[in-house]
Amino acid sequence: MIRIANGQAFWGDSLEAPLEQIRRGPIDYLTLDYLAEVTMSILQKQFSRDPRTGYARDFIEVIQRGAQDIRQRGVRVVANAGGVNPQACADAVLKTGLSVATVAGDNILDRLDDLMSRGVELKNLDTGERLESIRPRVQSANVYFGGRAIAEAIETGAQVVVTGRTTDAGLVLGPLIHEYKWKADDWDKLAAGTIAGHTVECGAQCTGGNCQVDWQTIPNFADIGYPIVEAEPDGSFVITKHTGTGGRISVASIKEQLLYEIGDPREYITPDCIADFTSIQLRPDGPDRVRFCGIRGRAATEMYKVSISYSAGFKAVGALLYSWPDAYAKAKAADRILRERLDRLGLRFETIHTEFGGVNACHGPQAGEPAPDIAEVILRVGVRSENRSVVERFTKEIAPLALNGPPTVTGFGAGRPKVEEIVAFWPALLPKTEAKPEISFREAA
Repeated sequence: MIRIANGQAFWGDSLEAPLEQIRRGPIDYLTLDYLAEVTMSILQKQFSRDPRTGYARDFIEVIQRGAQDIRQRGVRVVANAGGVNPQACADAVLKTGLSVATVAGDNILDRLDDLMSRGVELKNLDTGERLESIRPRVQSANVYFGGRAIAEAIETGAQVVVTGRTTDAGLVLGPLIHEYKWKADDWDKLAAGTIAGHTVECGAQCTGGNCQVDWQTIPNFADIGYPIVEAEPDGSFVITKHTGTGGRISVASIKEQLLYEIGDPREYITPDCIADFTSIQLRPDGPDRVRFCGIRGRAATEMYKVSISYSAGFKAVGALLYSWPDAYAKAKAADRILRERLDRLGLRFETIHTEFGGVNACHGPQAGEPAPDIAEVILRVGVRSENRSVVERFTKEIAPLALNGPPTVTGFGAGRPKVEEIVAFWPALLPKTEAKPEISFREAA
């Protein structure tokens, strides 16, 4: 059996969780997931300004603080913190005295024109549009590699493996392929490893965090434990956490995570296999332990998924807080006044959206009318346009409502709303023959 812990669900997750996973009990691997689709475009922008950046810098703090424990306990770290610049991330890791392997080759931004010239259309999976329709606005383009590339990196003997864009589940599947020598056509085992990775990729979301089931009774959220996979060679595994940590692992909490970001449950497609989520059998295996078995998989496709981001205009969101009495009526009046003023100014937006926090921000029209004596309501208005100047002008019409609109308004501490670029997601497919993982290894001096 090997124990694979997850200590990071996204860039911005707990800085302490990775260290707690190493220090509070035995583990063999620590996996850290930093990347989302929009994260890649942010990192690409950073890299374009400074070629020494483009990776998740929080990761380096974790490695610096945990380096001694990693060495002494023999834990191996696998993280996709490399973003669009795995080599620079590896350079920073080497300064901690740990050896490092990188998985690169996923960044195809500079190859897009060549690919399209050779007939690789990179059509949008949702709309069928060809990439050429937005090519000038593309900001990043990365292939999702899978667990086998990570396994190859682990085979170098590195204490830390840093990747660019890989599947989230691949961070767990890679160590399993390496440890148990699963073959490329061991479809059931690969599917099991994929589902294990999917179950823990969101960190504490499967150990009681963000859980709807009896959430009031979940113990000690302040010290919530992050998940650990205890995996066997046959593909069966248990999800658990360190003894004494807070949170709760149950069949119910696991099921909530299993439903996260899946389409057809019979066809969870990854670079390594197709996993059938309907084959999963779950059962309690003791306190804070859930066992998985019976998982089935099928042959992988001949395609990689590609995550492409592109600029899609600009947005700004402003908010005002109205208090009792007549809080909701005041907020509605302010929204009406603001829209009339924008219209008189001749400002046109692709979208203008209003929501009332405390009334319908979560449930929309289905929320119904609030109690007449509601204490306070947040008016939140957002606009979107390809034209930055009209969005800028919108931001200057919020503050005047403080004195020339309904009474009892507050919430100006942040100043005018900020105009932000909209980064949109373009999913596409690429033949596997067109991309190959690049593995490298370096020993610390």
